[in-house]
Amino acid sequence: MNATTELSPRAAAGVAGVLCIAGATACGKTAAALAVAQALAAQQPPRPVEIISVDSALVYRGMDIGTAKPSAAERAAVPHHLIDVIDAADSYSAARFVGDAQRLIGDICSRGHLPLLVGGTMLYFKALFEGLDAMPAADRAVRAALDKQCEREGLHALYRELKRVDPVTAARLPPGDRQRIQRALEVHRVSGLPLSSFHHPKAAVALPPLISLEPSDRAWLHQRIEARFAQMLDAGLVDEVHALMQRGDLHADLPSMRCVGYRQTWEALEADDLSELPERGIAATRQLAKRQLTWLRSMPQRSVVACDAPDAQAQVVAMALKFASTLNPATA
Repeated sequence: MNATTELSPRAAAGVAGVLCIAGATACGKTAAALAVAQALAAQQPPRPVEIISVDSALVYRGMDIGTAKPSAAERAAVPHHLIDVIDAADSYSAARFVGDAQRLIGDICSRGHLPLLVGGTMLYFKALFEGLDAMPAADRAVRAALDKQCEREGLHALYRELKRVDPVTAARLPPGDRQRIQRALEVHRVSGLPLSSFHHPKAAVALPPLISLEPSDRAWLHQRIEARFAQMLDAGLVDEVHALMQRGDLHADLPSMRCVGYRQTWEALEADDLSELPERGIAATRQLAKRQLTWLRSMPQRSVVACDAPDAQAQVVAMALKFASTLNPATA
């Protein structure tokens, strides 16, 4: 089969002149980004900032509470991009993010503004920094067949198949990672080649400044996660997910509904039992945060700020001003 490919530029030329803030969920990225934007706008001459969201959940319209989207006031104070760009029934890939982000970076720079990339989807950061390998495009028919096979035989059967056809990829994927296991099998069925054969060493490129918010005490982050999930429930997360279910065109295996918080709420509503939702939602969010911190530690250019420090926001602002001065000497 002659498969089309998803391909994005490998070089990081499209990220020159940008500043990045990354961190685990609930670590204070939004507040820090707004503080940075305010500080840069107050400089002489002022340096207007536009924020590009690096978040695989914020792209979905109608998913506001469980994604902790910036408020209307926050988005009015500083222009935000890549929020509410697709419907919950659609999917959004790392390749599409790279294309969108590179286009936005060019537009923002052409206005004389500073692109500030903010988020916690580390795969998107990595794809933007390092580029993506040529990869067979998604095939709806193959994906549907894999969905049916998974329902019929279970994910363990798909994982066994992956170990047989692509042991390299299987070795690096958790047995419960349905999305990536099915994608690897989809690539193999479309192209006849293992997913691992499409991965090639990438040339070294200049990386943009990246401020990484990481807790020195993991218990601090766990408390924040617990408090924020409780706030989401109080704000109507269950009603939000129920409304999405009532649409009739969504299902639990869509990328949107696999987002942390939404998956657990959907399952609780299907079971008509919300008693374990807080515990399960908090546990899943903690697991997400752990994965995000692991990704961050693999990024060599990151400058770490302890997000649980009393002056964390001030540290981020000072670091951002320093980095911004190197990106544009006129602001020094």
